[in-house]
Amino acid sequence: MKLTRRRLLMGLSAASAAALSACTGSNGPSGSNGSNPGAVSGSGELSGEITFQTWSLKDDRFTPYFEALIKAFQDDNPGTTINWIDQPGDGYEEKILQQANSGELPDVINLPEGFAYKLAQVSQLLDLRAADADILGTYVQGGLDAYTYDGIEGVYGYPWYLGTDVCWWNTEMLEQAGLSPEDAPADLDAYIDWCTTAADKGVYLASTMPGLMEIRDYGVEIFDGTQFTFNTDRAAQIVGKYAELYRAGAMPSEVLNDDYAGNATMYTQEKVGYTTATGSFVTQLTNDAPTLLDKTDCSARFTTPPLYIQGITVAANSGNPALALAFAQYVTNNENQVAFVKIAQGFMPGTLAGNNDPESFTGDVSDPLMKKAIELAAAAMPDAETVKPVQYTDDMSTYTQQQIALAMKGDLSPKEALDAAVAYCNENLNV
Repeated sequence: MKLTRRRLLMGLSAASAAALSACTGSNGPSGSNGSNPGAVSGSGELSGEITFQTWSLKDDRFTPYFEALIKAFQDDNPGTTINWIDQPGDGYEEKILQQANSGELPDVINLPEGFAYKLAQVSQLLDLRAADADILGTYVQGGLDAYTYDGIEGVYGYPWYLGTDVCWWNTEMLEQAGLSPEDAPADLDAYIDWCTTAADKGVYLASTMPGLMEIRDYGVEIFDGTQFTFNTDRAAQIVGKYAELYRAGAMPSEVLNDDYAGNATMYTQEKVGYTTATGSFVTQLTNDAPTLLDKTDCSARFTTPPLYIQGITVAANSGNPALALAFAQYVTNNENQVAFVKIAQGFMPGTLAGNNDPESFTGDVSDPLMKKAIELAAAAMPDAETVKPVQYTDDMSTYTQQQIALAMKGDLSPKEALDAAVAYCNENLNV
């Protein structure tokens, strides 16, 4: 999959969580409330100042938007001041930890769901359900679910800008294989059949190992709220199907290499005729492989659409919680979200109203292929879900992929690989 913005990190490390816990005096939740909601209201007369922090968004493209957004809010609320700061893309995890440990967490913070989870664990974020439950119904449910965590009461982020993948096809390569995007696969089994059919005609479609997305979409529960559970016989079946594809030569051998470039890059290099990516993939094609534009088409995902999300959170210990809550709601209201994704083309707003009216933010999209992709993604948004549990760390992902690679090569059975992966994940769940 390909995102033009940095892929949302899955959360702070265990060491970071421990440091935060020591700082706040929290032992983490066990069926407890992870915040200090208090009696907060974002309505009424507002005054004072707060700090608003974004992640890698202060540039020529987005700065005018935020400056106008803040000015409009301050004009509507005389006597308020919003101090906007932006952190660079690299090192954001470390910066958030530093701010939390020093008691300098900004009042309103742009956080992906993994970061928010770790902060909510140690009472650093406001429970937005306790603060204002009524407004939550205006947001995409999958986005709210991403900021709702096992063992912690409440909701800890307003969905802001969202992404999901669609399927991208090289029509010339499909034609060579006797296939058409108009008859695109509707499920994983149909896709695997396509991969086999294409390989028989000398065309590669598959260019990824199976991961949690494919396993979950094959009807397997990944995490039951307390432990990982994806080592079932059903999960082994889908891993086995991919292993058969690989050993039959139906995907490039480099898929299992350490220097594997990713499915989107392999698509732009015309090594494969299929990839998944957001609507902004058109921009990548324009920059990296413009000759592919005229022979590329897209279709809806045949798996549950994955949800990529950025959210807006409120610090539990804000010195001005009423103003912070009001501004967080203002940033994420439908009008302002629609205006934002008009600039961040390829993404969708986190509001129900916005996704129910994709023309409101695709009207300015001049490229017909990008517009088609965004409309497909917006239509899928009600069913979009975050793929990986926030408890699933980068180390867990690396180990799981290593075991699946061994199964693909035939060094382990699919069940042995998944048993090892789940054992590792559960052993490291609370480390």
